[in-house]
Amino acid sequence: MKSLKIIKIGGNIINNKILLNEFLDDFAKLNSPKLLVHGGGKSASELSIKMGIEPKMINGRRITDNETLDIITMVYGGKINKNIVAQLQARNSNSVGFSGADGNSIVAIKRPVKDIDYGFAGDVTHVNTQTITILLQNDISPIFCAITHNKNGQLLNTNADTIASELAIALSKDYKVSLYYCFEKNGVLKSIEDDDSVIEHINNQKFEQLKKEGIIHDGMLPKIHNCLQSIQKGVATVHIGNNKMPFEQDIKCTTFQQ
Repeated sequence: MKSLKIIKIGGNIINNKILLNEFLDDFAKLNSPKLLVHGGGKSASELSIKMGIEPKMINGRRITDNETLDIITMVYGGKINKNIVAQLQARNSNSVGFSGADGNSIVAIKRPVKDIDYGFAGDVTHVNTQTITILLQNDISPIFCAITHNKNGQLLNTNADTIASELAIALSKDYKVSLYYCFEKNGVLKSIEDDDSVIEHINNQKFEQLKKEGIIHDGMLPKIHNCLQSIQKGVATVHIGNNKMPFEQDIKCTTFQQ
């Protein structure tokens, strides 16, 4: 079974020109099949404010009304996605920009209203790997933004960590998938002030313990839930760390286990 690297990058890398250039240099040099997922929430919020629309966030999750959906489509699917594709082409790394609507690759439903109405937020229901696999087999890297669709013409804002996880799970039927979440830290930390206090291994039991101790909370909870779910559903390896982690074997990071 062929290996596949799926890498997710967030705003801390996207908004830092030096880090993004370093990352794209490394990504372009990867010989094995590869797929990139990117967020861009900070850029979307900045454009939103410039346009006089105050971003609405609850528990770290964006409320996506009609105007906000237009903005994230412009920023995620347009500016960020196409710039990354253009930068990779400049490095002779052939790639294609994707949303979930392209190739009908990621279908989602509008999140049901419970306590909070998140608007046009999408929860993934199905991943179609056919188009993605054809591209990978032809040495073309799909570059996914954090947008899905509902098969009825409606685009939906979907968490980029979740998209990376769902793609990794679906593609693990045909590939030995390694999933990497890259952000500004060296991994999940025991102490947020100490960059070297990386927790090197996390399983379900350790996760529960870290939650009780208050070491893992807020925005890290859904990220780690995605990591553990990916491992449980067939992804070979899952890691959280800095932008060098997917490309250097001996670098310290957090690895997830059953």
